Amino acid sequence: MTERRRKFYAWGFEDQSATPEEMKPVLDTWHRTFEVDAFDVKPAPTLDTIDMPESRITHFPETIKDICRTDRYERALHSYGRSFLDSAKMFRGDFRNAPDVVAYPRNEEDVRALIDWAGDIGAAVIPFGGGSSVVGGVNPEINGTYAGVVTIDMWYLNKILEFDPVSRSARVQAGVYGPDLETQLKTHNATLRHYPQSFELSTLGGWIATRAAGHYATHGTYIDDYVENIRMVSPSGISESRRLPASGAGPSPDRYVMGTEGSVGIITEAWIRVLSRIKHKACKTVTFAEYDQGVEAVRAISQSGLYPANCRLIDALEAKLTGAFDGSRPILVLGYESSHYPVDQLMDLTVDLCREFGGTPVDETEQGRNSVAGQWRNAFIRGPYYREHMTSRGICRETFETAVCWNNFKELHSSVIETVNAAIKRVTGRAGTVTCRFTHVYPNGPAPYFTFHCLPDRERMGEQCMEIKIAAYDAVMKAGGTITHHHAVGRLHMPWYEKQRPAPIGAAFTAAKKSLDPKSIMNPGVIISEQRGNP
Repeated sequence: MTERRRKFYAWGFEDQSATPEEMKPVLDTWHRTFEVDAFDVKPAPTLDTIDMPESRITHFPETIKDICRTDRYERALHSYGRSFLDSAKMFRGDFRNAPDVVAYPRNEEDVRALIDWAGDIGAAVIPFGGGSSVVGGVNPEINGTYAGVVTIDMWYLNKILEFDPVSRSARVQAGVYGPDLETQLKTHNATLRHYPQSFELSTLGGWIATRAAGHYATHGTYIDDYVENIRMVSPSGISESRRLPASGAGPSPDRYVMGTEGSVGIITEAWIRVLSRIKHKACKTVTFAEYDQGVEAVRAISQSGLYPANCRLIDALEAKLTGAFDGSRPILVLGYESSHYPVDQLMDLTVDLCREFGGTPVDETEQGRNSVAGQWRNAFIRGPYYREHMTSRGICRETFETAVCWNNFKELHSSVIETVNAAIKRVTGRAGTVTCRFTHVYPNGPAPYFTFHCLPDRERMGEQCMEIKIAAYDAVMKAGGTITHHHAVGRLHMPWYEKQRPAPIGAAFTAAKKSLDPKSIMNPGVIISEQRGNP
């Protein structure tokens, strides 16, 4: 495929890893937190040691055989996403659900041919962008009576096909990774500035298919806000919406495709709205004596019409665990940016608003990466690289996120923290940590993002983590939150998603899938429950 290979069992490429020097302060934190002198380190899995069955599909038509792979590396690479639940299974060497075939289409015609062939032989199809799903969206964990599983990796569909400087838009293939997209846009003096944590190893098509949220904490938060049209290949044919700035012509076809997670087809390209490159920035960190003061300050900001690009309230424990602050206070990381005008006055107005709620700006001599905000941001961006080191030591680090109206936030926050702490103690027999930050905020509510750490039984890490997550999800739903703000549904969230979704709409989605995917081969079990009988 390419000389630079992705790790099949962890985040990043094979030539990338967190260094021992980088990991030392991280591991020191967990030695102190769990009062453990030393962790037993389990080696990473190898292609020789993993448990993987032979492929069920061995014959290919001449038209596609050169783009199909069945070797152990490719099948292992496409077996899992990148959650802790996935990591625990990978370190256990469990690749029994590996896809039978991994295909690398070179163009849209290849995508159509692969879907048609899979339909003819009765195989399930899983679209694959960067494989960064943390909800089982790309995992071949399928129960129906399929001849096998074909994963279609969009790696080679990675170009900007057209650029419209007048409308400030670009027509882009869906398989382009975040950094490559920004590099290509830079030649047009443009940027998308959609930076999810997975930015380095996720794709435009993946962002659209999962309705990813990105860089901006307010205003244009979702990728939805940047999509002009979508072109998708389904088993029933090609669907392409008209490229428009907006339309009131009935339900939006783009709004339907966004969030379908490959369950009705594969997005091959889209026109996206882009921005002029950023010229003006301002950053500030504010602390509060009490967490509730920070919450009220953020609510006031979200309802003020100021729209900061960054507005992340980080509780005191998370600030401490990430090395951003000393743990005595919660911190609020603020940022503004613009392509056209200075933003210092907007920052001053926002800091003044924080002062009304007891906020105190941090007087920093350090700037950039060494600032409070820079320390937290570095821990946030580098976090995925730490997972393999933590899993190998038996440390569970997992996350879940939601969104809730302001009037329900206090109840949700307290009940979730209490529930998860109790679940960790009940399941593992010892205390862990639970932290919360806001990733995005809206005038009517925040998107809180929770992280928990614990020391599960090494032989049951995934199962015990899932017990804790079930307790968390139930608490979130009971308090009026959504099962996910931006991590998507995948297979993991399906039971709660089906409860959250109105039943008549669920029936309509099922009918739409039947129309677009008559044989129910597209990513079975995601968004719509599997439609084929169990074996």
